[in-house]
Amino acid sequence: MMRKTKLISLLAVFSALAGPLSAAADVYVVANAGVNLSGGEVRDVFVGEKQLAGAVKLVPVDNASAHAEFLSKVVKLDAGKYEALWTKKSFREGLNAPAAKGGDAEVLAVVKSTPGAVGYLSAPPPAGVKLIQKF
Repeated sequence: MMRKTKLISLLAVFSALAGPLSAAADVYVVANAGVNLSGGEVRDVFVGEKQLAGAVKLVPVDNASAHAEFLSKVVKLDAGKYEALWTKKSFREGLNAPAAKGGDAEVLAVVKSTPGAVGYLSAPPPAGVKLIQKF
């Protein structure tokens, strides 16, 4: 009986720990203050279909720490298909894939300092950047 109680306790602990890990994380799409963009246009920016917002040239920036979640929720492609898409765009249209940054801090630095920059974060953005949409 004692063994069964320990097993149930261990299972409860593991399921409690696994719960937050398996929960989907939010992704916050942000842009430089001068960018006017809707949430519906974000996918097009990151697949190279939208390159201008008014007169502003868009500069998409990938975030390695939130990349899989962003691709799943926003772009609706897995990493392999996303890379293949950009390989084709590079050869056919001469476009470059979004620059990849290591995490939220690097993406924020680029978005704040680069006119037309659009990126995504794994945490709510601080002041100084425009929140386009939370996915």
